[in-house]
Amino acid sequence: MGAVGLKAVSVDPWARVCERFRQEFGDHALSSWVGQLTYVGMENNVVELVAPTKFIRDWIERHYKARLKDFFSSEQGNIRDIVIRLDTRPAQPQASEDLDPEADPEVSPAGGAQDGLDPRYTFESFVVGKSNELAYHAARRITEPGMVPFNPLFLHGGVGLGKTHLMHAIAWRVRQMDPSRRVVYISAEKFMFEFIAALRFKDTHAFKQKYRNVDLLMVDDVQFIANKNSTQEEFFHTFNALIDNRCQVVITADRSPTDLEGIEERIISRLGWGLVADIHPTDYELRLGILQTKAEQEAGVDVPAEVIEFLAKRITSNVRELEGAFNRVVAYATLVGRPITLEVTRDVLQDLIRANDRKVTIDEIQRTTADYYNLRLSEMLSERRARNIARPRQVAMYLSKRMTARSLPEIGRRFGGRDHTTVMHAVKKIDDLRRDDSSLEDDITRLTRLLEG
Repeated sequence: MGAVGLKAVSVDPWARVCERFRQEFGDHALSSWVGQLTYVGMENNVVELVAPTKFIRDWIERHYKARLKDFFSSEQGNIRDIVIRLDTRPAQPQASEDLDPEADPEVSPAGGAQDGLDPRYTFESFVVGKSNELAYHAARRITEPGMVPFNPLFLHGGVGLGKTHLMHAIAWRVRQMDPSRRVVYISAEKFMFEFIAALRFKDTHAFKQKYRNVDLLMVDDVQFIANKNSTQEEFFHTFNALIDNRCQVVITADRSPTDLEGIEERIISRLGWGLVADIHPTDYELRLGILQTKAEQEAGVDVPAEVIEFLAKRITSNVRELEGAFNRVVAYATLVGRPITLEVTRDVLQDLIRANDRKVTIDEIQRTTADYYNLRLSEMLSERRARNIARPRQVAMYLSKRMTARSLPEIGRRFGGRDHTTVMHAVKKIDDLRRDDSSLEDDITRLTRLLEG
């Protein structure tokens, strides 16, 4: 149970506090958070505890300090305060500094001191639904002991659906489970800039040492290195070196490996070696769960169920925008001193509601239709005329004309440079078929619901 296991044996009040904490919050919360604390003692009704890292201290102060104070008060009378200070002892070699946001940028995720890890992005704060459950469980598996049965893990999905959240969550959990593991989390853009700098200053050896001598490499938004030939060459060799040494690699992108454009075929092939997990756009139930979780975290703020349901129905683009809308409503109500109501919510979010009412893109239609018919996006946009490909392509064109304000020529260009007359033919064809083909009518209805959220 971490540091507390050494102290609790001889300090009965602390042991009893830990047991009460376990009963209320569970074994996992105890081992991950309070179990990392060391009990120092109590003086003048003030309890002193020591945390191994700033992140753990800040998390406990935000989420558990009030309950710890209650537990101590029930054990030892009225407690005025709990003080949690940082452990100032020198760190052991290969210990927890590997993922400390304040550590040396050479060994910290995402450049460490500059970017750090977001303490909000943990597995505990990630709301799981059908659209992201495979990605979530695969990310969790990487942090567990034993050989991971897939390498690399490739996560893909649109903006704001949770890819970066899962990357940060992996880093935090690895830090808790095995601080000796060497982890690097970096954006593909930063990888490229560092490689260019290494070439410029003739220091590629140090660059290779940095990225090939790790236990876990996580690269965000790999699509950024499209058409960057020298960077792709280095990425390819780094990837191979890590896989050959059985080191774990996690990659994210905005689309699947087979749909990445401007990426060398040999890289695409290797990205598909392991597990490819798609994070789909959120459905209503998942959005509702995300908002309910956030509402529970807002101490002293009452968010009515009808407001949560309204936001889940109307803000459908991505999780980031959904959470931003929720934060806007809470901030407004708090600052002006008004209760949160449906009317207040509509007024504060006029622009977002209008944007979401009209925002269905051709790109979304293409991806959703390809997924629905179990096709690769590249197949649907290709020149192939097989019926199992041509019909979904016509459906996607039909939906693009019906659900967006784009012109026929523009829709044609987005479907592999086709002529506007091809789009006209597809729209008429699907319109005619819908009258007699109940299966196709059902497909159109389901796709429309998916796209409208």
